[in-house]
Amino acid sequence: MKILLVYPDYEETFWSFKRVLRILGKKASFPPLGLLTVGAMLPGDWEKRLVDMNTDILKDEYIKWADYIFISAMIVQKESARRVINKVKKLGKPIVAGGPLFTTGWEEFTDVDHLVLGEVEETFPAIVEDLKNGTLKKMYTNDRFPDIKEVAIPDWNLIKVKNYNSLCIQLSRGCPFNCEFCDVVKLNGRVPRLKSKKQLIAELEALYRRGWRAGVFFVDDNFIGNKAILKKEYLPAIIEWQNKKKYPFSFNTQASINLADDKKIMQLMVEAGFTAVFIGIETPDADGLEECGKFQNKNRNLVESVKIIQNNGMEVQGGFIVGFDSDKVSIFQRQIEFIQKSGIVTAMVSILNALPKTRLYQRLKETNRLVKKTTGNNTKISSLNFIPKMDKNVLLDGFKKISSTIYAPKAYYERIRTLLREYKPVKRKSQNLHTLRIYHIRALIGSIWWLGIKQRGRHYFWKLILWTIAKRPSLFPYAIGFSLVGIHFRAIS
Repeated sequence: MKILLVYPDYEETFWSFKRVLRILGKKASFPPLGLLTVGAMLPGDWEKRLVDMNTDILKDEYIKWADYIFISAMIVQKESARRVINKVKKLGKPIVAGGPLFTTGWEEFTDVDHLVLGEVEETFPAIVEDLKNGTLKKMYTNDRFPDIKEVAIPDWNLIKVKNYNSLCIQLSRGCPFNCEFCDVVKLNGRVPRLKSKKQLIAELEALYRRGWRAGVFFVDDNFIGNKAILKKEYLPAIIEWQNKKKYPFSFNTQASINLADDKKIMQLMVEAGFTAVFIGIETPDADGLEECGKFQNKNRNLVESVKIIQNNGMEVQGGFIVGFDSDKVSIFQRQIEFIQKSGIVTAMVSILNALPKTRLYQRLKETNRLVKKTTGNNTKISSLNFIPKMDKNVLLDGFKKISSTIYAPKAYYERIRTLLREYKPVKRKSQNLHTLRIYHIRALIGSIWWLGIKQRGRHYFWKLILWTIAKRPSLFPYAIGFSLVGIHFRAIS
């Protein structure tokens, strides 16, 4: 059988970095890990192709070649997914669709031939059998959260890895917390499930054998969901493997703020090669944290927690939200002050969005405050999909004020300097991590041309570069990298 796996493109989002990737000679930030895994689960004697529309064009001839089209997408890809579905249906090919977009929003895609909802490991054998027999059902559902100790290793041969800025790996699924606005609990549950240590090392080996020698993103929604076993088994195993291979990878991931409370796990993560972690800060306002159920962020000095993680050798990237019912007009300036003081260079400021099937969605639906379906791109003002308690125009203007302020050259370069004062990355002698690559040279030349010569705010760029050379010369590559991504942040803000 011939299977075409299609990953729709996504519009300009906070994490797309399309302008910067062009400078680096890359096409997309991350590959479609879910589809690569599904591709590996298909029978070995079937033919398969993968088209990531963020890196390649979906040609009619590919669709005509296939017996079935498999589509997976996130909610931010909804409009693109709809275009793909329409194109495939015009060419008369059957579609099998799964992933987060369809799991939580299948009601909008009843015209899709076959829907696969939830995690697929337990239902996939039946799907393959039905494909063979020509008896594929309209819908396959799995309300359970399957054991993932031993699962298929993604088929990295389906893509050109050089197109991507970072590759991905998954260790766990699920998050122990239950924030009102988040759909992770609906998609993956509250009890973190981990792959086996053997499975983790096998997946690292697969990336290594593919020739990758750069960044790897652990896509776990909360990497430290089970801190005890992480410290005892998994991080030591990663450290041993990295040492053996002379540290071919640097890692980043997502975690909760209580990471700052555990010095041992921070030390192990840094020793394993973790250099950055994304944390949902959301708001410096205690009432807002209470409202959304972000109790792990309450009763602590959030700026101090951020600095602890930075001091231990990991950059903190942060998520921030405005639009809570409890927000006062003062929240916009408070968010700006917090972001600047914390030195969180990569600060994703969002308008609260009600994602399908979340507790927030249900609450707003019951009070008749929902006005439209969300696009999932919550860093755009057009994404507001409910009636806020604050005057809508005040909320949107305040949101725009935060974004335009924190990414204006003066504030942005000041924040980079604040981070570089606190950030203490580990010094490690490793031929793999310190190999000079073409995209490093392109980053240096691109930053000098675009930031040091062409764009406004040039003097802030040169001021940062000179300060870094004088005060923190070992962090010069970070100064260049952070400066470069500022091109993207200013464009979207």
